[in-house]
Amino acid sequence: MKGAMSWPFLRLYLLVLLYFSANAILNVIIPLQGGALGATNTTIGVIMGAYLFTTMFFRPWAGHIIQEHGPIKVLHIILVVNGIALILYPFTGLGGYLIARMMQGVSTAFFSMALQIGIIDALPEEDRSQGISLYSLFSYIPGILGPILALSIWQQGMDLFMVVMVGIAIITGLVGFNIKIESKKEQSRSTAIDQNANVLSSFRELVKNPFLFKCSVLMLTASIVFGAVTTFVPLYAKEIERGNAGLYLMLQAAVVVIGRFTLRKRIPSDGKWHPVFMMGAMFILALASYSISFASREGAIFFYLGAFLMGIAQALIYPTLTTYLSFVLEQNNRNILLGLFIAMADLGVSLGGIIMGPIADISSYSFMYGICSVLGLLMVLFAYEKRENAH
Repeated sequence: MKGAMSWPFLRLYLLVLLYFSANAILNVIIPLQGGALGATNTTIGVIMGAYLFTTMFFRPWAGHIIQEHGPIKVLHIILVVNGIALILYPFTGLGGYLIARMMQGVSTAFFSMALQIGIIDALPEEDRSQGISLYSLFSYIPGILGPILALSIWQQGMDLFMVVMVGIAIITGLVGFNIKIESKKEQSRSTAIDQNANVLSSFRELVKNPFLFKCSVLMLTASIVFGAVTTFVPLYAKEIERGNAGLYLMLQAAVVVIGRFTLRKRIPSDGKWHPVFMMGAMFILALASYSISFASREGAIFFYLGAFLMGIAQALIYPTLTTYLSFVLEQNNRNILLGLFIAMADLGVSLGGIIMGPIADISSYSFMYGICSVLGLLMVLFAYEKRENAH
């Protein structure tokens, strides 16, 4: 095998799988533990949202630091920080969860940027979309069995939770410290420094750069929906007859994994905007949200249909937008601007918990997911672009 499926890249994907396996468990344990301790949806949303809100804040600086020092040095440091955060979970309550989530947020900002920048730089352009899709695919594989494992851990007690978290921290560190990333695009440290990329000034590009603006708005909104699902499905499932949060999350993750593998060659990798493709992906997102909302009245079949459709939307939206930007952004500032884009995805997932939590407290989970459906429909319109104006 060669290209994105060669052995060095398969080792990278294995590290991604190990790193994100803890989150597949924590995404279920934290809401359930919060509910058991009497926390409101708002409180649970803040704790869950703190993870990617912190990631969003550090993401642009991660791109700049990795550009200056290289991905491997950064990777080794953040693996240690991530390990400390995972070990903290079993020994604390909700307050400690908040601190650990923020530590994980810092780690993930640098981890994902280091690996994605390494993949983009090491692969030829024709394989770039496959590499990004496979990275995303392996980050979702833990979500297939993770939720079921989390429910089993929840039922057996926190002693097992401690063993699992410590084990994941150690194994991830061992694999990560043996990873090598060789870039085909040579860039000396002095060249990177001479670029003098100003991270703060780059925030203006979110509005000034039409390509970055369009992709960021789409990703932000889609991620709000994804965040609302991740945060509140473990609690919402209890209101649905024959609803099971573990089965829902497992099905959604399985669809993402299968979709990203089978569709990886169909994701556009030509640097052009494909409005019909993106409008279709956003419509699937809206339909998925509506199906989840409808499940409270019509039963579990709509709940699991929503999981299937949400998985397809997740399989398509992020790799497509990331690949498009990797072509249209200027090379000398691309890493930082990609960091800003991914930061919008992080912000959206955080807002999915932070904003949608109070809405669920005031109204209901069903109403909240109905709002998510409306957001998806608005993005169908936003993704439209006249063919002659498409880049």
